Amino acid sequence: MNPDVVTESNRDARLILGGGYVALAPPRAMRAVEEEPSVGIHVLVVEDETAIAEFVVRGLREEGFTVEQSGDAITAWQALHGRSWDVVLLDWCLPGPDGLSLLRRFREIDQNTPVLFLTARDTVSERVRGLDAGADDYLCKPFAFEELLARVRALARRQNSGQQAIFSRFGVRMDPVCQRAERDGKDLDLTAKEYSLLLFFLRHPDEVLSRTRIYEQVWDERYDGTSNTLEVHVMELRRKLEAYGPRLIHTLRGRGYLFGEASSVRVER
Repeated sequence: MNPDVVTESNRDARLILGGGYVALAPPRAMRAVEEEPSVGIHVLVVEDETAIAEFVVRGLREEGFTVEQSGDAITAWQALHGRSWDVVLLDWCLPGPDGLSLLRRFREIDQNTPVLFLTARDTVSERVRGLDAGADDYLCKPFAFEELLARVRALARRQNSGQQAIFSRFGVRMDPVCQRAERDGKDLDLTAKEYSLLLFFLRHPDEVLSRTRIYEQVWDERYDGTSNTLEVHVMELRRKLEAYGPRLIHTLRGRGYLFGEASSVRVER
C-alpha cells in the first residue's frame, strides 16, 4: 500500500499516527477477528526493505513461527490492531511516520507486547531513544540471523511466561516457545513444519480435521486439492511419534485426519 494514498481503510490509522485523534480507536476495518488463528508463535515484521523483509520472514517461518509483514507504519498500525502478537520486529526508518512514532503510539495502548528495534541506527543516543520509547530490545543491521532468532525466542518466552504455554495430550508434550516436543518422556526430533503440524493436532484433539483446514492453517496457504505436501509431513510425523507408542494420527477416508487414541471412527492404515 502506498502510505501517501489515504483510503477509507487507512484514514483512521493515518490520523492516529499523525496525532489528529485524541482517542486511539482501532480502524473499523480491522475489528473483525479471524475465525481461527494460525498456530505457533506470532511475529509481526515491520520492514520496508524488501530483501531484508523476505530474508527475516522466510527464516522465521522455516523455524516454525507464524509471521506477517508490513512495509510502512500505516499498515503496521492496522496489523497491530487486527490481532495479538507475541513479538514485533520494527524498523526505525519507514515511509511516512517512522518506527519511533509508531512505537510511541503503540505503547499508549499496549505496554506488554515485546518490540525489538531492527535498524541501522546504531549510535548510543539512538539506542537510548528507542529503548526509552518502549522498545524491549535493539538489534543493529547488519545482523546474524542466529542472534535475531535467539532474541525473538527470548522475547516470546518473556511474553508467554505468565501463561500456560505447554500443550499435553495422549502422552505428547510440546512447548511452542522453545519448540521442544516429546512423547512419554522421549524427545522428538522434528522439523519446523512438523512442530507446527503437531501443535495444530494438539490444539484440536479428537476432532475431524479436513486436509483443507490443516493445510491453510499450518502452511498459511490455499489448498489446491492436488498437493501431497500434507500427506508427506503426516507420514513422517507419524513415523517419529510411533517410535515411542501406538498410532495417534488417524486417516479418515474422504474426511481428513483425527489426532487421538483408539477411535470408533473407521480409519485407514
